[in-house]
This record gives sequence, C-alpha cells and structure tokens, in this order.
Amino acid sequence: MIIDISHHQCPKHMDYDRLSEQVDLAIIRTQYGSNLIDRYYQTHHREFQRRGVPTASYAWVRGISMHDMEVEAKNYYSRTKEHNPAFYFLDVEERSMDDMRSGVHAYVNKLRELGAKKVGVYIGHQLYASLNLKLDEVDAIWIPHYGKNDGRANSKPHFQCDIHQYTSLGRLDGYSGNLDFNRIISDKPLSYFTGILSKNDIRHSTSEWSGDAWKWAVDLGFLDGTRPKDPVTREELALVLRRVNFHISNNNQL
Repeated sequence: MIIDISHHQCPKHMDYDRLSEQVDLAIIRTQYGSNLIDRYYQTHHREFQRRGVPTASYAWVRGISMHDMEVEAKNYYSRTKEHNPAFYFLDVEERSMDDMRSGVHAYVNKLRELGAKKVGVYIGHQLYASLNLKLDEVDAIWIPHYGKNDGRANSKPHFQCDIHQYTSLGRLDGYSGNLDFNRIISDKPLSYFTGILSKNDIRHSTSEWSGDAWKWAVDLGFLDGTRPKDPVTREELALVLRRVNFHISNNNQL
C-alpha cells in the first residue's frame, strides 16, 4: 500500500506501529509553495522510517516565475534532504504561471542540480493535456483519478502514468480519518520507488558485475533470462552446453 500524507494527518491521531504494518511507501508533503511548510513532515518521515517504511516526498508547486520556481526547488530540497527521500515529487495542481512547461522544467532541473536522484511529477488529471509538461525528463508520473471514490480502485487515468492515486477515502487500521491510496500501474517495481529491493526483486535481478555477461548469454539463447541468482543444476548445465555446441556448430562466433 502506498499512501500520501501531509499535516492534515496529525501525528497524535496516528498509530505508526499499526500503520507501518500495512504501508509499503509513505509519500510526505514538505511544503505548499515556499512559504507554507508542512507542520508534521519531519515527524512523518522519522516515524515511518524508524519502523522500516521507506518514505518519499512531495511539494505543491506555486512558483509565479522561472526564478520563483527555482527558489521553491531550493527550499524544497534543503528542507527535505536530511530525510533522504526515495523520490522528490512536484505536485502540480494549479497554473501558477503562464508557461508552466518551462517553469516546471526549471524546478526539475534545479532539484537535480542540487542533488535529487529521482524526481517525479504529480499532475492533476484535468491539467495534464493543457499544461503539456516535459514529462519525459522525470523519473515517474503520478496522476489522481478517483472514479467512484469509495476507497477502492475502480478507475484508471486517461493518461499514461506510473502511480495512480485512486481514492481520497482510504481507511487503514491505526488512523481514524481518510487517507489517499495509490497503486503502481506501470511496469516499474515497488523497489524503483522505495530504493529498497524486496527478496523477489533481488532474486530476479542481476548483480552489477554480471549484468553485461547475463545479457550476452540471454541474447544468444544460452540462458532463458530467468532466475539469475538461482543455482544451476547439472541437467540445466547440460542444456546450456548443448546450446553452446549448437551455436558453434552453426559457425557462429562467441
């Protein structure tokens, strides 16, 4: 479960122990523009991370000029960096300046210049087409689309995205109020957003030192591309050797 929260979810009403058992990622607001700092963002980051739940961040974008966008980015990064969020999301839900395409571009570039490794954009569904943002420059796209808004996922955004915010009326044990619920709807794994590999991710990914060799063996058909970290049985080795022999006998070079 992915939730996003702000100071509207007051820590004194949250049982972080119970929530952490149900949450895979918490995306926490840092600021609303430059001047309104979220009152509880530091508490939320600390409490979830203390319980092993990875956190990301978001900031509502309100810049009225290119310079203002860069100032917001600087404030956002400086206020958030100590918590080492897995993602920095720009929350774009209003047209705060005429050329939002250039403004958001400047914001993204400034975050990267300052050191943000992964930057994403949350964009209001009704603004997606009209703002025409440079979404190919960000690492993830997050879109709200609620459908019936009954706490369950019963709709899908009309535009391609990675994370779908599907309700504002979600409920979890440990908090008596409503929560925003989100789900991943692209081919990116959860680890892409959390920075933490699950046991399943680890088993199905190659080590850095073996990536090129693994791709070479798969491309040539020696291996089937599955289970890179599993041990090889003697019968599997026999199959690989036969494939190599077939490759050589057909006058192909290794």
